[in-house]
Amino acid sequence: MKNAKHFHELNVYKSHVNKTLKQITILVVFLITLNCSNAPQTINYGQDGCRFCKMTIVDKLHAAQIVTKKGKSYTFDATECMVNFLKEFDTSKVKLYLTTNYSNPEELIDATSATFLISKNIPSPMGAFISGFKNKEDAIKTQSEQGGDLYTWNTLLEHLKNSNK
Repeated sequence: MKNAKHFHELNVYKSHVNKTLKQITILVVFLITLNCSNAPQTINYGQDGCRFCKMTIVDKLHAAQIVTKKGKSYTFDATECMVNFLKEFDTSKVKLYLTTNYSNPEELIDATSATFLISKNIPSPMGAFISGFKNKEDAIKTQSEQGGDLYTWNTLLEHLKNSNK
């Protein structure tokens, strides 16, 4: 009888330990999933530094960000810093290229589908005068007011590559 009671207590204990281990495993998996988010991260203006030039990011009209497939984010004070950073970064690791929507400061948008305006009348932090727009109509409107040239992501990359030679 004493062995049966001991055996029962041992099974209850094992059951409790297994349940606890299962809960810990679920929690760890959840935390790993949460930390590997491929979503844009909030830029803390006045606190975060540009990954490329190391300046503090303060301009809410021109900031940019890269998010890797593993969820790591790199922030930049301007699109031109992001592009320059890409020269020495394995782009196969990139999930998102983001730039600020000039028409809606602090809104990060997909840089690969954005329209960019280079206008000497709209200064950017590093002096390349690049502003991103979520939709082409806003870019055209701003271009009519400020002058400059419009680019897609790919034509912007080509333009910057050629202008840095």
